[in-house]
Amino acid sequence: MLLVFRWLLRIASVLVVLSVLAVMGVYYLASRSLPDYDKALDVSGLTAPTRILRDHSNVPHIFSEEDAAIFFGLGYAHTQDRLWQMTVMRRTAQGRLSEVFGSATLPVDKLLRRFDIYSLARSSVAAQDAETLAALEAYAAGVNARLAEINESALGRGAPEMFLFNAPISPWRPEDSIAILKLMAVQLSGHAADEILRARTSLLLEDDTRLKDLLPDMPGTGLAALPAYASLFPSADFAPQIARAESLPQHPLSPFQPRGLAGASNAWAAAPSRSATGGTLLANDPHLGLTAPAIWYLARLELSSGGVIGATIPGMPLILVGRSESLGWGLTSSYLDDQDIFIEELNPNNREEYRTPDGYKPFVSRRSIIKIKDEPSITLTLHSTDNGPVLPPSFRNVGAVTPAGHVAALAWTALEPNDTSMSAGFHIMKAQDIDDALTASTLYIAPSQNLTLADKDNVAMKTIGAMPRRPAEAESKGRIPSRGWLTQNRWKGFFPATANPEFIRPTGGIVGNTNNKLLERPFPLHVSYEWGDSQRIQRWQRLMQGRKAHSRESFVEAQLDITSTTARTILPLVAADLWFTGEAAPEGTPERRRQIALNLLAGWTGSMNEHLPEPLIYAAWMRFLQERIIKDELGPLAEEFPHLEPLFIERVFRNIDGAGVWCNIIQSSATETCADIARMSLDDALVWLSEVYGTSIEALRWGDAHEATHDHPVLGEVSVLRHFVNIRQSTSGGDNTLMRGRTRGTGPEPFQNVHAAGYRGVYDFTDPDSSIFITSTGQSGHPLSRHYDDLAQLWRRGEYITMSLDEGLARAASVGETVLTPKSD
Repeated sequence: MLLVFRWLLRIASVLVVLSVLAVMGVYYLASRSLPDYDKALDVSGLTAPTRILRDHSNVPHIFSEEDAAIFFGLGYAHTQDRLWQMTVMRRTAQGRLSEVFGSATLPVDKLLRRFDIYSLARSSVAAQDAETLAALEAYAAGVNARLAEINESALGRGAPEMFLFNAPISPWRPEDSIAILKLMAVQLSGHAADEILRARTSLLLEDDTRLKDLLPDMPGTGLAALPAYASLFPSADFAPQIARAESLPQHPLSPFQPRGLAGASNAWAAAPSRSATGGTLLANDPHLGLTAPAIWYLARLELSSGGVIGATIPGMPLILVGRSESLGWGLTSSYLDDQDIFIEELNPNNREEYRTPDGYKPFVSRRSIIKIKDEPSITLTLHSTDNGPVLPPSFRNVGAVTPAGHVAALAWTALEPNDTSMSAGFHIMKAQDIDDALTASTLYIAPSQNLTLADKDNVAMKTIGAMPRRPAEAESKGRIPSRGWLTQNRWKGFFPATANPEFIRPTGGIVGNTNNKLLERPFPLHVSYEWGDSQRIQRWQRLMQGRKAHSRESFVEAQLDITSTTARTILPLVAADLWFTGEAAPEGTPERRRQIALNLLAGWTGSMNEHLPEPLIYAAWMRFLQERIIKDELGPLAEEFPHLEPLFIERVFRNIDGAGVWCNIIQSSATETCADIARMSLDDALVWLSEVYGTSIEALRWGDAHEATHDHPVLGEVSVLRHFVNIRQSTSGGDNTLMRGRTRGTGPEPFQNVHAAGYRGVYDFTDPDSSIFITSTGQSGHPLSRHYDDLAQLWRRGEYITMSLDEGLARAASVGETVLTPKSD
């Protein structure tokens, strides 16, 4: 027995030693790719000596006598910290994810091959002006210099992920940077999804006048009635297609966002007349899906035109949002309607042709081969029409609204083959004042944005991006899919940039945007019928008008505001017949729990504070309320409305145009009132909260449910590694607060914060070096780096770091300085 014990002990000891050695080996290999920021290096392709000074937060400050060398330095710095992110984004744009990740990403590749955005990026290189092209080429040279260093010095393949998903990395090219900008257009575009959903919903509602309840126009002058979608195809039978429609599968690397998560942002600026210190102010916080690392990367470039500092996206030689000594610029999603779905009729005698105003015409066809890891390659035959690429039926469930004998095609501004958006961004970055930036913005095409500007003396905002010129007689006005063979529906090019909305040097001294409706203009100059916000704008307006003069601190306060105007508006309506009704109920009964919840909500101010129970009670109640109201009318389609639709709930409970009829459950014999539905849904919510959190109502915490999910897109789902690469944080805010934390809306954890401000910046031109900024994780994409998550807790607490162009301040407590010198041939 003793002998057996000794052998077991020996075996266990050997296993422990082997495990320790394995861990040490993995750590050694992974740590080899940690960058050394304090070094001197001779590199090829560099035109002048360059210094990359890393401040205490690892923000690179790049100096050189030549602008080309500075962009070289930015490419080098991006590749040091975010090589994996850059290569994955490039593969996504190319439709080549499946070469590395196998069949799991095949649906994403198939769709991106249809859009062919990488070929469009390649053709757009020649459309850039000489200065922008020089920056793109210098940036690519910097990326490639780092790649060469990794190979020559065996620096752990450049990123630890490369050991798990090894694939050759081709040299960086200018078209790669343009492709990433086009990929952002994919992430930020949602109008096609809205068109399809509106059409699907109209086909299901027996009373299609109720469509304006569930998908209402933003407050303002109304729109003339649209034709019923079914009337456009009177002989079509849509019911079977609706039943079998399947949406595009979601993958963490997919750029196709669920409805409601396409894009959002806040930006506002104050002129000297509304500033406490007499200088202009600008605040900006663009909202995108949360990831680890964050998509944003902070940098400072000391260009010949002056220093610029702000947020970049690795892969592009641009400060996309930020400031110089004399100008600040911010971006918000404009919601300009830049997409239309066209239903194309096939030739019944030749399915390789489609109907046009001049008769049938052959599709433009091309073949595309997709290589798949560990599986045979597949060949796609892809078709395009005059209106755009033909879509698969799975795209946003477009098959559900496509009659037999037809296909759907997509018209989209981002599919321009001579896209000068990169040149626009480059010259906005170098602009000296508002007028310079507005001139540069005319080159911008996609994705459409609202550009908010502040120079030393004035503020402005302009919608930038190509606006489709739709004929005034277009039958659907871009709100539902149109018949592609009718001349009256087809785009006639784009309006000139001067037609885009602009608000320059406003008399009130303040401009701002929360993705809200900008203005009311007749079609086709309407900009959009679908806007991203009707709620946050109300809170912003109150905060801005509540002070005669603003400061950096008041702009920060607004940026971090967590009061929900939606809750303040809707709760009194929904609970009107429930407040303080009935006698005290026995402890432990549903009635007693309902009374406790209502008492808490009655005294609540609408603050979506992570430490309070009321936000969680409210959010759960509204979720079950909306589901009960729409489920019987829409059936499975109700799942397409995972987030609270505030205007819909308000219409129902105010019974606007008879919208209160939604409260009656069609399939029951009783006639339910809105008060009945409100009470039943509150009980549903309280049961769910008890099952999930298992605690008293008073002990609930919103932050436990509203956890920010900065997840690694690839390693974040690996059982052991996810604990090292994912960053999870309890957060305040919600779907409709200025400090927006958009919830997932689906699954077992529907209130997780998945879409928020990955970057926040506030710029004060009274003292520009007192400006501040922050990102949601850290500068490094390497999980072993201390800069992987060092900014995350600051971001969660609403804190910032200094955004200064003072080299001395950057040098204080710096991480290191890299000196790059041209290699002599």
